[in-house]
Amino acid sequence: MKQDHFLTSAYDVRMPRIIYGTAWKQERTAALVEQAIETGFRGIDTACQPKHYNEAGVGEGVAACLKGGLKRSELYLQTKFTPLNGQDPQRLPYDANAALSEQVAQSFQASLKNLQTSYLDCLVLHSPLANQQQMQQVWQAMERIFHSGGAKQLGISNCYDLTQLEELYRTAEVKPAVLQNRFYADTNYDRSIREFCRQQQIIYQSFWTPTANPNVLAHATLKNLTKKYQRSAAQVFYRYLTQTGIIPLTGTSSAAHMREDLAIFEFELTAEECAAVEMLLY
Repeated sequence: MKQDHFLTSAYDVRMPRIIYGTAWKQERTAALVEQAIETGFRGIDTACQPKHYNEAGVGEGVAACLKGGLKRSELYLQTKFTPLNGQDPQRLPYDANAALSEQVAQSFQASLKNLQTSYLDCLVLHSPLANQQQMQQVWQAMERIFHSGGAKQLGISNCYDLTQLEELYRTAEVKPAVLQNRFYADTNYDRSIREFCRQQQIIYQSFWTPTANPNVLAHATLKNLTKKYQRSAAQVFYRYLTQTGIIPLTGTSSAAHMREDLAIFEFELTAEECAAVEMLLY
């Protein structure tokens, strides 16, 4: 990835404009992560959540690439603390009976071990907690990790309530630098949330982007652009997102699709074309 394929967060962290997601890869995780990095991806998203992620497999794939000459500083690595309600009770990465702050600390240490790294580029809260007190306990524990140098920035995922995000931003000492949500019509494409993110310099990341938007990909507007640029509908949609400040996650297991996803930087939509795609989100 070239220099203009990255952006810089409010915490001065260099982030790729497209990130490889590792959910539901199971035993294929290590090989797919290695393949993604070798293809050119420089951002990897995972979670300390054995229910849906093989975080140790991510670490294996990353380690293989580091042995091949890649520098850790060239890679953006983000993982998540997943609260108990998102975990498989038979495969917990921390003590279920420990205090919330200790669960965060244990999860973080497990992630460092799994990923074979000494720091994270971003630690993300996988989903909001049941009440504000619990949210503060968890976020303050994450802030301690940030202050210790264990994570360069913090973020939150699956947060679709603007009031909740505003409250977190207001009360946090270390403000969220990243918000990762599903980008789809059911939430009105997070329009009010994305506006808040723009105002506060929070980077918005989208996941399940093509899967959740079949109607957008099939629309005549996209089809016309695919013909003009000789690209797939997914490539055009991803390019629109990157040009409007959104970082999409792609979890493809196909080597061909990996190359296609990175090839979105080989063309650029006009302002008018971006506006036309934007209209499909209303």
